[in-house]
Amino acid sequence: MTDPYSIEGRVVVVTGGLGQLGAQYGASLLRAGATVVLLDQVSHVQLPGPLSGAEHHPSLMTVRADVTSREELASALDQVIASVGPPQGLVNNAALDSPPDSPATENGPFEDYPESSLDEILAVNIKGTFLASQVFGGQMAKQGDGSIINICSIYGLVSPDQRLYADRRTRGEIFFKPAAYAVSKSALLNLTRYLATYWAPSGVRVNTLSLGGVERDQSSDFRLAYSQRVPLGRMAREDEYNGAVRFLLSDASSYMTGANLVIDGGWTAW
Repeated sequence: MTDPYSIEGRVVVVTGGLGQLGAQYGASLLRAGATVVLLDQVSHVQLPGPLSGAEHHPSLMTVRADVTSREELASALDQVIASVGPPQGLVNNAALDSPPDSPATENGPFEDYPESSLDEILAVNIKGTFLASQVFGGQMAKQGDGSIINICSIYGLVSPDQRLYADRRTRGEIFFKPAAYAVSKSALLNLTRYLATYWAPSGVRVNTLSLGGVERDQSSDFRLAYSQRVPLGRMAREDEYNGAVRFLLSDASSYMTGANLVIDGGWTAW
């Protein structure tokens, strides 16, 4: 019997593939036997983190393209088809956020949030996902088979908890988690539903994967405040979403489309 979880030999495109989580997804998919295409607007001499040393892996391809440019995405698709064959999976992972160490104007009151920052985040997070789905998803629809994963966030489901940043305000800083990221991620939920119903007759499944916060180099105060808000009592490790990505790309999720898979340690259960 064939393994329904197998993705061996499938061509999967990961946007934002050279970022922290994109590299995790890429490494995991490589280990599972997929042909992985890392699409990013930046290039690295050395691959990051879990992909370190995989520069010459026969099943790994990197393509430089800006997800906000349909022309560059179309060129990337041509390169992929010519080099490794047509795509069967797409992970829309590329995204921008305003991290806690952004300039004060990025993390100030809502009333003062820069219009330019809003435009930039919406362009990558919404338009980029839209265009990548048009180009790569459109190709999969022509083929009659494929799976798309739109990477979302708990902040696409619920509002950011501003209490997590109380330590900064007690130090005299004016700090608020901005609205732009949350707005952009919530938009992906209905884009997923739209594409799932639109492409269902063409054999292309589209689902959302909503993630909780990943432990990185945040302050100890932030990690503690965040962890106290999570039923499992901690932030996610970088590799804890790999299994869900592989599941959604595989035939094990063959009857799943238009859905939102939430992996957040229980954050949204409270």
